[in-house]
Amino acid sequence: MSFTIDKLALLLGMLLMLIGLWGGFTQRNLLKIILSFSIFDTGLNILIVALGYLPGRTAPILEGTVVTPENLVNVAIDPVPQALVLTAIVIGFGTTALMLAYALKLNQHKKSLDINQYTDLKW
Repeated sequence: MSFTIDKLALLLGMLLMLIGLWGGFTQRNLLKIILSFSIFDTGLNILIVALGYLPGRTAPILEGTVVTPENLVNVAIDPVPQALVLTAIVIGFGTTALMLAYALKLNQHKKSLDINQYTDLKW
């Protein structure tokens, strides 16, 4: 069994998503939970790009590529997954920054990053 780059990217994306999920569910430190979220987000981005990849095809905007309406489906790759991932990277960065700001304020207030110390809203 030979691994091509697209299969390896799919496997890497799924592995990173599993590591992120495991870290998010098992860790008690807020910074480790935020890091796990970032790892999951990165794995998801890799998975989306890998699913959008089609071997033997090229970007429709490269010079020297003859793309006509008749052969567009057979020659070009759909750029939508890549555009979605670029948007997701920006959103993920903003979400991570917001989570880190919340963690900083919580640490200043409770002097702890342990999630078990935050029981104020428990019934």
